[in-house]
Amino acid sequence: MIFNKERPFLLVGAGKMGGAMLSGWIADGIDPASLVVSDPNPAPDMAAFLTKSGIRHVTAVTDDLKPAIVLVAVKPQLMDVVLPGLKPAVQPDTVVLSVAAGTPISRFTSEFGDIAVARAMPNTPAMVGRGITAVFPNAAVTEGQKDTIGKLLQAVGKVVWLDNEDQIDQVTAVSGSGPAYVFWLAECLAEAGKAAGLPEALAKELAEATVCGAGELMHQSPDTPTVLRQNVTSPNGTTAAALDVLMADDGLKPLMARAVEAAARRARELAG
Repeated sequence: MIFNKERPFLLVGAGKMGGAMLSGWIADGIDPASLVVSDPNPAPDMAAFLTKSGIRHVTAVTDDLKPAIVLVAVKPQLMDVVLPGLKPAVQPDTVVLSVAAGTPISRFTSEFGDIAVARAMPNTPAMVGRGITAVFPNAAVTEGQKDTIGKLLQAVGKVVWLDNEDQIDQVTAVSGSGPAYVFWLAECLAEAGKAAGLPEALAKELAEATVCGAGELMHQSPDTPTVLRQNVTSPNGTTAAALDVLMADDGLKPLMARAVEAAARRARELAG
């Protein structure tokens, strides 16, 4: 790792995503003394976690902070307020890592100069160590810095590297926003069960356990989703009858394609 107590890792924003990543790092054995969190108003549970873990907390970046790495984990609409305040802390050899949707690398280099910047798009399963994060580094990021970034992000799940920055929008639409699609599937399945005659609480329990279990099976199995689907589909059986609806020309596939395109389009709009 390239950060330490003297040149710490600075996390800017300890909300849900920043907090999830922070928890993963502590669980992974990173020295709390090498971490600093800048957040003007952390949630009570996060404030308690910082105190318990011995992580330094500041409400704003102070002059003595000269971080080796800065992770920007604030909402895109706060960038115009947050980035100027970070300028004194960002040194020529500082690595800036951003998990903010819709904020291109050029926004950071225009503020801080030609430094090492990497954009990352994690997702909320990082909160349970099962996330996936896609990363695009600019040309200033060295192989050593890339290795450090990868190790940090692996503490909360898988890491994949992108060939170009434009792919971030598509990643946002598939995996960044994707957990919400799965949660909506669980909601819809529960509502369908209720409409079919099941008690509401039972339909909800069945739907949620099914989505969770299917995800874990897919995670652990060497088989592809296609094979897993085929394995549970008997010819002319109940599952086949349902899939005839879901896999129809106007079924789930074109609907999902429209949903992903809408999310990608919105990501491009946020980037300006």
